[in-house]
Amino acid sequence: MTPLRPDLVLGVDAGHTMTKAVLFDAAGRQLAQGSGTLSLETPHPCWVERNMDEAWQSAHRAISACLAKAGPGAGRAVAAVGMTGHGDGLYPVDREGRPVRAAIVAMDTRAKPVLDAWQDTPVWSRALALSGTVPFAGSPAALLVWLQRHEPQTLQQARWLLSCKDWLRLRLTGEVSTDPTDASASFTDMRRGGYSPELLDLYGLGALADKLPPVLASDTVVGTVTREAAALTGLAAGTPVVTGAHDVDAAALGIGGAAPGQLCLIAGSFSINEVVTEHPVVDPRWQVRRFVHPGQWMTMSTSPTSVANLEWFLQVIGLAEHRDSVHEAIGRDVEACLPGPSEVLFHPFVYGSPHQGATSGTFLGLRGWHDRGHLLRALMEGIVLNHRWHVDALGSRLSVTGPAQLTGGAAHSEVWSQMFADALQRPVEVADVEESAARGAALLAATAVGLIDGVADPRAGAALLRRHEPAAERVAVLEEAYQVYREAMDALGPVWARLDACGTAECEAP
Repeated sequence: MTPLRPDLVLGVDAGHTMTKAVLFDAAGRQLAQGSGTLSLETPHPCWVERNMDEAWQSAHRAISACLAKAGPGAGRAVAAVGMTGHGDGLYPVDREGRPVRAAIVAMDTRAKPVLDAWQDTPVWSRALALSGTVPFAGSPAALLVWLQRHEPQTLQQARWLLSCKDWLRLRLTGEVSTDPTDASASFTDMRRGGYSPELLDLYGLGALADKLPPVLASDTVVGTVTREAAALTGLAAGTPVVTGAHDVDAAALGIGGAAPGQLCLIAGSFSINEVVTEHPVVDPRWQVRRFVHPGQWMTMSTSPTSVANLEWFLQVIGLAEHRDSVHEAIGRDVEACLPGPSEVLFHPFVYGSPHQGATSGTFLGLRGWHDRGHLLRALMEGIVLNHRWHVDALGSRLSVTGPAQLTGGAAHSEVWSQMFADALQRPVEVADVEESAARGAALLAATAVGLIDGVADPRAGAALLRRHEPAAERVAVLEEAYQVYREAMDALGPVWARLDACGTAECEAP
């Protein structure tokens, strides 16, 4: 066991399906990890919610497990705790810091009728100009309007409207705050920073301004671990806790993918394709949000279209319980089917897409001789081709240079990582980092208490694990697959619209 030192930092990463607590030394070398699963509830079609108390239980159990693995005295060796978590959605609490309803996560689509009413109106264009993004169904703006219409009592009871990491930090410290990366989800001025009264009024949410949490820098100590939280986690009471950041920003920091102009891909539940810029470039195909460093912006083209599709497929075919070892098995199945052109096509739109109008997941080209390997290859390629669409959008207006930095579930698979290089026609690098978002949060914590001189400190650099160069033969195969993917998407538009019309009524409020 690695000897414990008094300069350790803990990164807590709360995603859509799992919370991870990871112990690092000040340079970001991983020492121990604990995790806890998270359940999602769908009490009504189009709703995706989470019990907020269960989210906290998952977090404190993950922290406790991590410190237990690290050994006796580990809690006292932690100099600071950094927080990160999934963005968007809504975690509302009352004056006592208690949940007023279940949390709503970013995959929720109940607010789609709100978006439909906003499109092609001044709300849409003005929101883009002011905030750098147009709302989507799981964004705070759309969800709050939905709650205003259907659950006004929730907003009356709520004192604070929080994001995921901010809820967990409240439970650790008793303090309320957020950081620029999460705050810019809906209501901050893209250029000047800070909450925008004009944006809030644009959405008809001006009365909620005082329910938005204070915004503090991502590397600020905002509180300390309470005695109650210490008893649950094993951390020492009084341990500093740092604001932290949205997980997409933390992941870029964790793998060293946050230099301006560098392409960072996060293939997790969402397809995240991002570039840090030194001036905002607005486009409806992406979101411009404040980055952790003043004077920089995170430009990200995203959709709920990445590895969540694989999780869905494994559930359907009865392999979800083997997810920990599934990448090796998938690699064998897919490698056996890789030679030759892409015979089966998959659109990874099971939980949504980046395109306007109705879309849904589809397999095309199935034949009786195709087996699980062909379906898995199609699924993996479809996810990669959707990432390609996002990257092409970013590259059309931004300077995107060098290799792509890949993290998330897909990065654990060498076969899948190579697909990214072939489809994007550029080298793809995978850092020797198991938990990139937790590492990024931990580096922010180490910065806040002076253990390192910022996240770019050379001592905190991430080592390279693998580099994938585009393979000419596979580049040609995936280029052809991408053209068919795009043509099929255009052709299926009317079909998807008819199917969507049949199910739209299910998403109406109960």
